[in-house]
Amino acid sequence: MGAPTHMTKSILEGVRVLDLSQYFLGPHTTLLLAGLGAEVIRIDNPATGDTLSNSPIYLGRDGVSFEKRDDDDIGLPFLKRSRGKKAITLNLKAEEGHRLFLDLVEKADVVVENFTVGVAARLGVDFETLRKRNSKLVYASLTGYGQTGPDAHLKCFDPAAQAASGLMSITGYPDGPPTKAGSALADSITSVFAFSGILAALFHAERTGEGQHVDVAMVDSVFSLIYDEPMECYPALGMPAQQGNRIPRLSPFNSYQSKDGWLIIGAASDAHWRLICDVIGKPELANDPKFATPGARLSINDRVDGLISAWTKAQSTANAVAALRAVGIVCSPINDIDAIKKSPQFKARKMIEDVVHPTLGVVPGVGAAAFPLKFSGTETGYKSPAALPGTHNEDVYGSLLDLDAAEIVRLCEDGII
Repeated sequence: MGAPTHMTKSILEGVRVLDLSQYFLGPHTTLLLAGLGAEVIRIDNPATGDTLSNSPIYLGRDGVSFEKRDDDDIGLPFLKRSRGKKAITLNLKAEEGHRLFLDLVEKADVVVENFTVGVAARLGVDFETLRKRNSKLVYASLTGYGQTGPDAHLKCFDPAAQAASGLMSITGYPDGPPTKAGSALADSITSVFAFSGILAALFHAERTGEGQHVDVAMVDSVFSLIYDEPMECYPALGMPAQQGNRIPRLSPFNSYQSKDGWLIIGAASDAHWRLICDVIGKPELANDPKFATPGARLSINDRVDGLISAWTKAQSTANAVAALRAVGIVCSPINDIDAIKKSPQFKARKMIEDVVHPTLGVVPGVGAAAFPLKFSGTETGYKSPAALPGTHNEDVYGSLLDLDAAEIVRLCEDGII
């Protein structure tokens, strides 16, 4: 993709999102929408504020901590997930607060919520209620198990979704315990599904004038990805469900230790295998019937890995990667965050940006992921740091609902906003 000659407005400029979500899944979904230029308005309870801003790990003037030491200590998840959004406060349980929310819905394009099934209806902010005020509204419900089925009412956190979807059953090493992914993968994957579902519904609404309810489940999202593997066939093939760092259909494909670290090496064809044999100094194995086909190598995977490990352990990671890449073999050093921050590739892609604290500014040493999608003719990214609860009350209530300053003060004093 060449450098653009000019940049047009953001793709979602003019799209207004009301964000009722909390924790990870919902806020990350709306973070992605903000990255495409949507006006995301986070709505917090005036009595409790945002759940993320007051939860560890905290970042403040003295660095990071598990305990909140002063008012400048703010949760790092909040600082990352609330970028590019406006923040207002509103008591949805108060009659006047509910009325104000319905007024905002008339001026919105999207509502995002991750309440337990049934809560939105009890609050009077469910899809059926809101569509009466705005027929073009896209309404996204993000839950663990979806809006239907016997488990729909259950609460869910990321590890539970990884467990229920089957991901934990295939993660880890043979004979080891079920293992979750190293990050909150169910939350983050589902946020991308939700992001794409909202975009599709917006496209549909633009074409037809009709909004709709987007029902996104964490368990469904993760399962849809892992079931590309024929997991029920593993026993018949004598394969354990847990493969460690191997890919069960390819050999060699694993992580290997070097003199100073680890790297991943993968062969997707017999031609790749022959090239690897040359690199590791075993050309005689290239066409050996015991190694020459994928099936043959899979049947002696441990022996294949042993041959490659013997070579990698005598190399530095950099030298091993360079030798393999020189002949076109897929491989990579296994980077930790320090290596990533030094990586010329990540710098070229501008994938790490500073965390900006709302009262302290840029805090050195702590980064956040930049928006990952690049377009040739439109800008992306987060144009503002995380805003504290209520920061944009005057802006939103004044400009959208035409409330004057005295009315906004009254609503604040009455605990409505």
